[in-house]
Amino acid sequence: MPAPRQEKPSLSQAEKDRATAILARLEAAYPDARVELEFSNPFELLVATILAAQCTDRRVNQVTRTLFQKYRAPEDYLRVPLRELEEDIRPTGFFRNKAKAIQACCRKLVEEFGGQVPTELDALASLPGVGRKTASIVLGNAAGQQTIAVDTHVKRVSRRLGLTASNNPLRIERDLSELIPKDRWTRATNVLVFHGRYTCKARNPDCGRCPVADLCSSPDKKPGGSVTEGGSP
Repeated sequence: MPAPRQEKPSLSQAEKDRATAILARLEAAYPDARVELEFSNPFELLVATILAAQCTDRRVNQVTRTLFQKYRAPEDYLRVPLRELEEDIRPTGFFRNKAKAIQACCRKLVEEFGGQVPTELDALASLPGVGRKTASIVLGNAAGQQTIAVDTHVKRVSRRLGLTASNNPLRIERDLSELIPKDRWTRATNVLVFHGRYTCKARNPDCGRCPVADLCSSPDKKPGGSVTEGGSP
């Protein structure tokens, strides 16, 4: 006979209050936190996010300022030879794989969604080269929805701050969604990304400037110093 299923214990008010305090300080520290990719509609953000894999947002923006003049709709990416698209996005790195992913994504958009970016998370995540993280970024920042997108910064900062103990993006998303009110999910994601990008860096976190240093639960944190490399991710 299978063992009875264990219910996950509900979060305490103290845990929720701590998360609220952390987010309030981060929001005050990064009032302009936003997606730094340049876009004017959900489709442009979708393409930019695919290009941003293992590439800086600054480099992607340099490429898309020209790219988005040439390609304005999914059909445009399908009209050119793959080699031409590869050359157009070459500076972003891994351009061959990215070009194939963009064309496959656009093909499915045209064939199954009438050339429109779907506004349902699972449908958007099903597109080639997309996945749940990219879908959440697009819906949260270009479609007015509330989403939690777990990228490397959100994962690292959430673990260091004790907002999750998991390494699994889906579990991290669930943990954060239980701690953070839904109407703040997108904003919370953006401030966590900014904190990870500009202060709580992977290799050299600036704990001396951290607005939530006293609330940080990383076991390797040094007062006024840094989290040692190789410590809590």
